[in-house]
Amino acid sequence: MSGNTAIRTAALVTLTALTGACQSTGEETAAPAGTTAPAPSASAAAIGTTAAPSPVTAANTAAVCASVDKLIIAGSREIADDSAAATRQEFTPEQVNAQLKANLTELADDVRGQAARAQDPEIKALITDTADRIDAGARSAAPVKWLTSTFVGIPRRLTDECHA
Repeated sequence: MSGNTAIRTAALVTLTALTGACQSTGEETAAPAGTTAPAPSASAAAIGTTAAPSPVTAANTAAVCASVDKLIIAGSREIADDSAAATRQEFTPEQVNAQLKANLTELADDVRGQAARAQDPEIKALITDTADRIDAGARSAAPVKWLTSTFVGIPRRLTDECHA
């Protein structure tokens, strides 16, 4: 498989995985009727409070997490589109890697911008770590391999941990 075909395949597989993982199920917004709310987080228990997050923090967290999801999906689409264009233009593997690194650097910067907006320190740390992981892919000697091995796990982690 040529380098161009490999990156296009990797990008399409990644986009499919990311799109599915980033879709909200709505489960995180409300508990089913007749059930109790989830127990407070360990950090809330450690502080000695059982109060729910403030509406401002919860609203900000939901907005920030949704924005990060949209950025990851849009970035994945851009990678897939650029990969398809690189195949048509017969880019060399070096050109493909440079393009992918540029896409990842831009995505990391955009994600880091959302981290700056987060009011919840745990969410800020999660999103900052996500941006750092994406930066690591941009610095990788083999960004296509990083994309298919590491990047695909980022949306699942965000789905599991980025919520109010």
